[in-house]
Amino acid sequence: MSAMRMQLAALLARQLARSWRIQVIGGEEWDAVESSGAPYLLLCWHEALLPVMWHHRGRGIAAVISEAMDGEYLTRFAASLGYGTIRGSSTRGGRRAYAGAVRSLADGIPVGITPDGPRGPRRVAKAGAVLAAARTGALIVPVHADAQPGWRARSWDRFLVPAPFAKVRVAYGRPFRADDIGSRTAVAQAARELNAAARGAAWPTDAAPPTA
Repeated sequence: MSAMRMQLAALLARQLARSWRIQVIGGEEWDAVESSGAPYLLLCWHEALLPVMWHHRGRGIAAVISEAMDGEYLTRFAASLGYGTIRGSSTRGGRRAYAGAVRSLADGIPVGITPDGPRGPRRVAKAGAVLAAARTGALIVPVHADAQPGWRARSWDRFLVPAPFAKVRVAYGRPFRADDIGSRTAVAQAARELNAAARGAAWPTDAAPPTA
């Protein structure tokens, strides 16, 4: 995708997102974390990346984004929403991404990451993000989003794109610290809290059918 097309895609995504109607579930703990000024690691499953990025825009978060080609689009979209970016993933540039996340958290900058990205398996958390939080003592904040109506891609993650004027539910899991419980336990805890957030965000019926 050319630079001009990526810019156009980012513009269209912002226009779409402006039409969404967002409902927040469990936002009290999130408000307390953000108002504390302490660094935190915001985790979401890859499928919910688009509405989660939109909802947390303009908060000075550094997003970890894959070095793959689709990461170029996400980088431009993230920058347009006021995110900093840390390039790398578990499959490409993993050490650089880990070092960047640690450096940002140590400097007091919150970091956002999808622990099952960029290629899955879906909703299986990898350890890198949790290790970065454990090393810096950052609080881990799990979040998920669902939409009614919306579309889901036929991709490994069933990537969610809320429809124009969709109702979007953003739900938070319980924040926790990896350095309090150990990294292995923290990875399992992250998955549990993300899945709990997914249940909290889910609509009674899933009206987001797969699409090409």
